[in-house]
Amino acid sequence: MPQSLKTLAAIASKPGTTKRDCLTITCRVLRNICQAKNAIHAESRALRRQAGKLRQFLPFTAMAVADVEQQARDHRAEELAALRRVLVAYGQTIIRDRDGIAEALGFDQLADLLNINRIDRERARREGWRTLSELVAIHDLENSAERRGDRWGDRSPLYQACQLARMDFILECPPELLPDPFAPGAPFGPRLPPELRIV
Repeated sequence: MPQSLKTLAAIASKPGTTKRDCLTITCRVLRNICQAKNAIHAESRALRRQAGKLRQFLPFTAMAVADVEQQARDHRAEELAALRRVLVAYGQTIIRDRDGIAEALGFDQLADLLNINRIDRERARREGWRTLSELVAIHDLENSAERRGDRWGDRSPLYQACQLARMDFILECPPELLPDPFAPGAPFGPRLPPELRIV
């Protein structure tokens, strides 16, 4: 996989690369990274299951359980952290879209590249969702015809990158600059009284 990512990066850095090619390469890179991340998580879960089997024989296996649980926590941690950093960087790029990919491609071509199904495409058109942030980061319409699991992390690769970028922003941002979610009118705060107008 690292060689394929290097090849894709080399193609993306060529001077004649179009916006369409850039988005296609981004989708491919993020799909590969998410597959690698999922494989690491699956290996860690296998170690945790092994620790669970050893727990049946406690207290005699206490040291072995602790050992295997530590292995699960440390399993390819550096590689996972590196993949997370790449996902965050791509997520920030998608959310901001400083290169103007969405504007350059137009809605129909963007929807084709993101593989948005017909029903979601019409809904997006009605609602006025035109940016990568709206189509991918907020509504996760990439490959919208495919079935996905209910667990967090089973979303599309572009959405996962945007989600990690948002989480990273919340963690890094000074608390006084973040809005209070419990303030009046905020999502978890008390409702504001309705605005009354004479018609």
